[in-house]
Amino acid sequence: MGLQRWYDETILPRLVTLACSHDDIADLRREVVPHARGRVLEIGVGGGLNQPFYNSEAITSFAGIDPNPTLLGAARRRAGANGWTSDIRGGRAEDIPFPDGGFDTVVCTFTLCSVDDHAGALAEMRRVLDPAGRLLFLEHGRAPDPALQRWQDRIEPVWKRLAGNCHLTREIGPALRRAGFEVEPLGRTYLEGAPRWAGWVEWGAARRAGV
Repeated sequence: MGLQRWYDETILPRLVTLACSHDDIADLRREVVPHARGRVLEIGVGGGLNQPFYNSEAITSFAGIDPNPTLLGAARRRAGANGWTSDIRGGRAEDIPFPDGGFDTVVCTFTLCSVDDHAGALAEMRRVLDPAGRLLFLEHGRAPDPALQRWQDRIEPVWKRLAGNCHLTREIGPALRRAGFEVEPLGRTYLEGAPRWAGWVEWGAARRAGV
């Protein structure tokens, strides 16, 4: 096993879980995740960090995908502890292993920054949504401040190697609109306690446009 692979499979999952468990991030999850309804699919289900915030009474089924086998194990254990019947699989957002229109809600939090094909992942999320369904998102990305954008451009090549392909320069709302979604923004801010070049977040809901 090479050093990069060892880091990605052993150290990185722990770092991601620690960073994404921060109290400020948990508060934002609490604003987004409880809106999930019906047949739910979570993209980047990770260590199950969103699971405490779901309204279990509003969920009829729960599915999830994540490419990291270490994080998948934690997600399955948490789902089992919740008493959910769940279908949590290894998988990538660019190739979601579920049929067209199969979900009422897709949940995606702090995941789009690290996918290989940003546009492809959004297209797949749109595909698996029921025409009346919603995508709930909470993501970090391209800051609105031009000075910070320049820093993001400089830092991103190194940051991606250290942070599991995490991009700093991807747009959030505009990318969703380009992918055929109508966006209902809930909030946009810089995370307190995070470097501003890494701390711009946007969250809200999106529906399939033209439906």
